[in-house]
Parts: sequence; structure tokens; C-alpha cells
Amino acid sequence: MTKYNFDEIIPRRHTHSGKWDSAGDDAVLPMWVADMDFKTAQPVIDALVKRAKHGIFGYTKVPDAYHEAVAGWFGRRYGFAVQKEWILCATGVVPALAAIIRALTAPGDKVILQSPVYHCFYSAIRNNGCNVLSNDLVYENGGYSIDFAGLEKLASDPDAKILLLCHPHNPAGRVWTRDELTRIGDICNRHRVTVVSDEIHCDLVYQGYRHIPFASLGGDFLRRSVTCTSPSKTFNTAGLQVANVFAADKEMRERIERSLNVSGIADITAFAVDGLIAAYNEGEEWLEQLLSYLYENYLFLTDFFKRHLPRLTVLPLQATYLVWIDCTALRRSSVELAAMLMEKEKLWLNAGGMYGKNGDHFLRINIACPRALLVEGLDRIKHALATED
Repeated sequence: MTKYNFDEIIPRRHTHSGKWDSAGDDAVLPMWVADMDFKTAQPVIDALVKRAKHGIFGYTKVPDAYHEAVAGWFGRRYGFAVQKEWILCATGVVPALAAIIRALTAPGDKVILQSPVYHCFYSAIRNNGCNVLSNDLVYENGGYSIDFAGLEKLASDPDAKILLLCHPHNPAGRVWTRDELTRIGDICNRHRVTVVSDEIHCDLVYQGYRHIPFASLGGDFLRRSVTCTSPSKTFNTAGLQVANVFAADKEMRERIERSLNVSGIADITAFAVDGLIAAYNEGEEWLEQLLSYLYENYLFLTDFFKRHLPRLTVLPLQATYLVWIDCTALRRSSVELAAMLMEKEKLWLNAGGMYGKNGDHFLRINIACPRALLVEGLDRIKHALATED
């Protein structure tokens, strides 16, 4: 077995890194965007090096091996039999979501969200001339649940066409259960609302929890839904720009395929093809070690907060590497807190308000980094808040 070293600190400054170079200040420690500070799995690196050495980077035909790798991954890990004809390629989940909304709605239609939720959902809806319906998640006892009565009411609106499901949920870190998914699907099917399930974080689920692809529930749950996936979060390969859309219904799939092509995001590169095949065929050993390391980072963080920052609540992390921190006790908005951390400690976190109004007293912190960087980031938070008291 290959033993991967997730403690290795790999310099990323001045590599055109969106995460590390956007601040324009080498003193800033970035713990914001969902981008890991680990090398990807060695088989992926080897596949990309092999492709680069070939030296010719022409137009790329997506081979059967690509579809087989995607189907194999979802079959082995989730028992979900994805058919080749269901798979549409795209350059990323975010542009794919925008294209799907464009395909399945008309301007003025409404799209349901469960806030606080990934901020790009909002822009994807509004950029297509649609309106947001927010079925806010219920926050109590340090965790989130779904307001099913609220969802029923919003789904009954004749202008509601889509529910954008964040599954697993970002930033709440929730893994939706089979019962929750079934109730969501029953409501949406009853009101002819299409579930578009963003499952980009599906592989980053911790022990004791299980990701269930929404479409794997079968029947109308499969036929009346669209699933978006990518190896980008799992294997830290966002720069390869590759994602997949699963649509079992032929008419819906054809509408989405047209929208992807009109948007110019349906063609993926040779590096995307070879990287995905290597990740899905040979990357599971790396992923299992990654999950163990990430969860140890989470446990380290929760212990640190208990000892040094007891006024703040760390929410349970069932999935993703994005920890959601309840800062209500500080009586300051998330924007103010994030700005203060940047100004005083050069620490870049995400302000919770960007995920919806009900996220305004939260911060999101990315823990997908070597332990030494995590310690540095936590110490900066501790120092900043100590000077606030």
C-alpha cells in the first residue's frame, strides 16, 4: 500500500493559484475556497505526465473508457448503476448548473434552494432570469434539518420548476438520509418540480454516514431528476475542469445537452479525460487515506475550539472539508468578523452571509490542508478574538 504524506507543505504561492494568489499579499493564510492543499493521487499525476509527454494536445474525443470509469466509480461506491447514455460531459459543475437551469426553466420561473447554501446557486438562478425561493433549513441544537412543510408550500407554487439540492450540503456539512431524500422527492414529484442534485462533495463523507445518490432511489426519483458530479473536490483537480451530468430521461437530457453546447461548456480536454479515468479507476486508496486525515483535522479543530474558543459552536461535520462555525455569541455579522480576521491576522475565511441571510452569524473554514497550516490558522483566530475581548 502506498502511504501518502498529507503533512507535506507544498508551496503554492506564485503558481497562479486562485486560493493562494488572489489576496495579493504573501502574509495571508487562505482557508476559504473549496480547494485542498494536498497533491492529488499519484495515479492521476502519472496519467497527466504521460499525456503531457505525448506532446500533442489536439481536440479530444471522449472514449468509452471514460464512461466506464464514471459508471464503475458510482457502481462500486454507491451501488448506483449509471448508464453510459445518461452521462453528459461539462467543464464544471457550476457552469453545468447554469446550463441545466437554462434548459429546464423560462425567465420568471422560480427555483427552490435550502439556505444557507453554496453561493453560486444564487447567481446561477438570477443569471438565467429566474427567481429564488428559499426554503430555509431549520437550525436548532447545533445542527440543521429540512423544513418539509415549507418545502411543500414552495413546491406547490406553479412557477416553481426546480429544486437545487446541495447533497451533501455545503456549508452545513450535512449528509441527507434516505428518508429525507425520499420526502424531498415525494414533494417535488407531487408538484412536478425537477430535483437538480449537486453531488460534487459526494465522495467526502465520513464514517458513520453514507452518501445516497438522489437518482439511485429509482423510479420517478431517477426520471425526474438531474445529477451533477465531478472528481474535482474529491481529488483536488478543479483545474482540470471536468464534470458530469446524469440525466436518465431522454427528452430532459436532450434539452440539457443543447444548453451545454450553446453555453460552450460541453467539450473537455485530454487532461480532463485522462485525469478522471485515473482518479476513478486507481484513486480509491488515496481517497481513503485522505478521508482519515481530514477527519483527524476536524477533531483537532473541535478540540481547539473547546479549549480556546468555547463561545463558538463547531457544527458536526458529516461530509466535505468545510467546517461551519456558529459565531452568534460574538454579536457581529459574518462580514465584520471575516474582515476583522483578515485585517488583524491576515486570515482569509468565508463570511457565512454569502450563503444566505440565515448564514450571517457563521464563518466557513476550509480544513483541507496539512496539520501545521491548520494549527497556524486556528492560532490566528484565537489571537484575533483574544484582542477583541
